[in-house]
Amino acid sequence: MYSGNQLREMFLRFFEAKQHRVLPSASLIPKDDPTLLLTVAGMVPFKPYFQRRIEPPFPRATTAQKCVRTPDLEIVGKTARHHTFFEMLGNFSFGDYFKTEAITWAWEFVTQTLELPAAILWVSIHPEDDEARKLWVEKAGVAPERVVVDASNFWAAGPVGPCGPCSEIYVDLGEQRGCGSPDCAIGCDCDRFLEIWNLVFMQYNRDEQGQLTTLPKQNIDTGMGLERIASVMQNVKSNFDTDLFVPIMDKVADIAGKKYGAQAKDDLALKVIADHSRAVSFMLADGIRPGNEGRGYVLRRILRRAIRYARLLGIEEPFLERVFQVIQRDYAHHYPELKENENFISSHLRIEEAGFQATLEQGTQILQEKVKDLRLSAQSVFAGADAFSLYETYGFPIELTVEMLAEQNITVDMPAFEQAAAEHRSQAKENSKSMRALAENRVWTEKIKEIGETGFRGYERQSLEGRVEGIFQEDRWLNEAAEGDEVLCILDQTPFYAESGGQVTDHGQLRSSQVEADVIGVSKELTGTIAHRLLIRRGILRTGEIVRLEVQAERRKAVSRHHSATHLLQEALRAVIGTHVQQAGSLVTPERLRFDFTHFSALTQEELQAVEDRLNAAVFANLPVNTIEMPMAEAKASGATALFGEKYADVVRVVRMGEQSKELCGGTHVRMTGEIGLVKILSEAGIGAGLRRIEAVAGREALASWRALEEQMQSVAALLKAQPADLNKRVGALLSQIKEAERDVQKLQTEIAKAEITELIAQVREVEGIKVLAAQVAAADMDSLRHMADMLRDKLQEGVIILGAASEGKVNWVTAVVPPGLSGLHAGNIIKEVAAITGGGGGGRPEMAQAGGKDPGKIGEAIAQAPKIVEKMKQK
Repeated sequence: MYSGNQLREMFLRFFEAKQHRVLPSASLIPKDDPTLLLTVAGMVPFKPYFQRRIEPPFPRATTAQKCVRTPDLEIVGKTARHHTFFEMLGNFSFGDYFKTEAITWAWEFVTQTLELPAAILWVSIHPEDDEARKLWVEKAGVAPERVVVDASNFWAAGPVGPCGPCSEIYVDLGEQRGCGSPDCAIGCDCDRFLEIWNLVFMQYNRDEQGQLTTLPKQNIDTGMGLERIASVMQNVKSNFDTDLFVPIMDKVADIAGKKYGAQAKDDLALKVIADHSRAVSFMLADGIRPGNEGRGYVLRRILRRAIRYARLLGIEEPFLERVFQVIQRDYAHHYPELKENENFISSHLRIEEAGFQATLEQGTQILQEKVKDLRLSAQSVFAGADAFSLYETYGFPIELTVEMLAEQNITVDMPAFEQAAAEHRSQAKENSKSMRALAENRVWTEKIKEIGETGFRGYERQSLEGRVEGIFQEDRWLNEAAEGDEVLCILDQTPFYAESGGQVTDHGQLRSSQVEADVIGVSKELTGTIAHRLLIRRGILRTGEIVRLEVQAERRKAVSRHHSATHLLQEALRAVIGTHVQQAGSLVTPERLRFDFTHFSALTQEELQAVEDRLNAAVFANLPVNTIEMPMAEAKASGATALFGEKYADVVRVVRMGEQSKELCGGTHVRMTGEIGLVKILSEAGIGAGLRRIEAVAGREALASWRALEEQMQSVAALLKAQPADLNKRVGALLSQIKEAERDVQKLQTEIAKAEITELIAQVREVEGIKVLAAQVAAADMDSLRHMADMLRDKLQEGVIILGAASEGKVNWVTAVVPPGLSGLHAGNIIKEVAAITGGGGGGRPEMAQAGGKDPGKIGEAIAQAPKIVEKMKQK
């Protein structure tokens, strides 16, 4: 029996022997692909190669790719095969080998390396792919009767682009795993026939009219799920019973005091937690942070679902960090990021678990409030839309909502829940369509691939001549563009920096004797082509023309000052508050810098001052700023700081500032740190769980900030009729005066309250020998109403107090029974009947209770009925 780790290694070594480049898994964050939130298949990192947007640097590759998919989130754990996180083993050819090698090597690996008997294997092909049938039978040696057709065996990346037929290899797991039907075969919904490998033959290109033309270079893309093949080789019933999951489930079961296999309900929770824990660990390891949008929202949703299922097992304390340790132990040898980013992962797991506890309490409270409304209206069906809102907003699994409500004899409108979920999925699909970018425009991509890389000269020069290689507007390439047009322009070389790494784009001008244009934006494509967004001010711009390009020098200097200051800021933060600090994002503009970093508490004033002092000490030291290109491994070994979660090229640019700072960076910088001038931190604040943000200004902008503060101080001094140097003394005196005035107001309010209490006591009447005070009073909120009831209780000493007050269109009620248990009366029971008259409800303890109401117009009626309610309850 092979372990999951052995199977992964066997696959990679098999194809390495077939001259494939073994590559590490790409990040779960797709690079330069705005159409995807997450890496969902092994071929995703190679899309630019398959689409020929850039030329592949090697003809063959093989990977074990981390993938996350969430469309089937709700059924994870209920089936044998569905997961959020999974590993896709794949071999790829970029215009090199094709069907013959893909088919024969797949069969060789399955039957010879894995030694699966041919008698339990089946192959499916596309009905029109006679070539594949012939190769399976004649080259691979598959029995003809074991090759079946399947009309769905056709793969496409989208409505247009590369596509082609595919073949799938299936394992027959035996009649005992089937449905028992005599027609059971490949395609049946039961678990007997398990697809283990899909071979995609990208041989066509489909155009907008749906016409297929043969690609000049045909590609191979295959995918074998590691979890699936592990279940086959380990002869277990489901993926969850493999060694890829069992250690994780055992750890969770141990924490919960449960045993896997003892109860189906517990097994479901164990499977969900094991699956979701893997997804969360790997997503965090790739630098994805929990949030409220995008991939951060996907991560938070999976994580919270795991916590909710842990609650169903009785796990109330934080547990995910302990589960992560098992995942790290079993996977880090192949995925070192699990070890390298251990502190980041563990910290976020702790923070999210603690934060979700408060969210759960809020969600449970909302659920109970809606249950109260149902009770008041004598209904027993919970709205499906409300159930979906709890699921989507608070992470409540629908199973939990159903279970909690069942305990109160309330059912959920499941058809309405499914409809709300379907509408949400539909909206999500529409939103994803809007993410289509220029990179998906074939007219654009084919031309820039032909043009190729633009020579960037902006590190050395800010003015040069270049030749116009192409002009693009909307969906077409132009030979020329005229005054007033806004176009994208490609040149053979440029001094303009394209927006990247948090640094904003350069601005400037393009000129010749024939044209003048403003450069208002610059972007860099996958092909290395740099696109300039131009607004033509005068004349006509023509393809092939030689033009002069000039960067706005002062803007570039201001940006460079802020970028260099950002490097020094990161070094200062790591020195002052700890090396756990990692950059989580940045924005460098001419006006300011913004630096996001990992840290789990606000910086003290002393820490901020120490950071600012250290940063400016490096500025005043006037350190030399040098850049050098070197291999990534060498840069890493030298101690250069890299951006967490970023994937770098084999050769990287290192920016060094004396001995103070060394970072991987492609941005523009000052030549000496003294050129920065001065750096002033403006603010430090939290922007999410475990994330802080510093905003600062440098150089002239720092001077402008000081002047603005000075002007504010002068303005305040004028208002207070004081000198700036005396402001502290003057403000202190004013605060003392205000406090004295507040004490006088408090005394006056107390006297007014006493007078009001005296008036209310005069309204007491006896009912069946019990003093009853029922009155409508003026109270801004429930706290004020309770305080008034407490004062009356002290004054009355014995009796029943019922107070009602209108507040913001609603009604607040408070009832007190003094002393507790007087004549068997219960404050909670009294308040229920009184509040019901105003369309509300509530309850509480025998001695004190509160309630709400919806109709302030009926407070008087309720007050009039209150003594009768007390009389009726005393008689009972």
